[in-house]
Amino acid sequence: MDIFNPFTLKGKTILVTGASSGIGRGIAIACSKMGASVIINGRNEQRLAETLREMRGEENLSLIADLSQTDAVAIMVRQLPKLDGVVHCAGIGQRILCKQLQESDLDNMMDVNFKAPVMFQTELLRQKKINKGASIVFIASIAYDSPTIGNAMYCASKGAVISYANCLALELAPRLIRVNCILPAMIWTDLIYKGGITEEELKEDEKKYPLKRYGKPEDVANLSVYLLSDASAWMTGSSIKLTGGISKL
Repeated sequence: MDIFNPFTLKGKTILVTGASSGIGRGIAIACSKMGASVIINGRNEQRLAETLREMRGEENLSLIADLSQTDAVAIMVRQLPKLDGVVHCAGIGQRILCKQLQESDLDNMMDVNFKAPVMFQTELLRQKKINKGASIVFIASIAYDSPTIGNAMYCASKGAVISYANCLALELAPRLIRVNCILPAMIWTDLIYKGGITEEELKEDEKKYPLKRYGKPEDVANLSVYLLSDASAWMTGSSIKLTGGISKL
């Protein structure tokens, strides 16, 4: 007898960007374990191969491309099958005081964290790669509404992603394509070490969380599975905070 499981991804084809490490890697692995055929994207061939080895199933695929390069995006999208889910996870972090910002710093942050996923999503739609009833997930951050010193560019880039996703959700609703955002607080990945913060300082900071720890990539992955599955069929235009109980960073 089949066990009722509304969270299964069996029969679905899911694309995960930024899958070479951290949250993206965790999401890709979790989706494969839930039965999906997963296509992973990143810029580092070796690290993508490491992710692929940890995934379950024989129908997974790795596609190397820099999503900030227009030509590379068009070529990659042409290689893709029709998709039932997309997780936009690729991103960077950098702490610079507002008075020290250079235009090149801002361009780099917005190009990677905002422009790249938006234009990639545009190309997916232009080439008709998204199936009716699909689910699109953007990994944003609680930082959009949680200012910290030196984090203005990152906060702004994630706020822009959320605003874009809310509009995209309305535009794609007639095709029953859902669009949601996940807003994590601090997650133990290489990204949180940017800006010279030591592990000892991070360990002390996580004691402030009501659940007494930072998140793990698996925590974000499990919520992503829910949003990609049919269990969340009536959810779109939502931004879900995943914070271990903390309200501000």
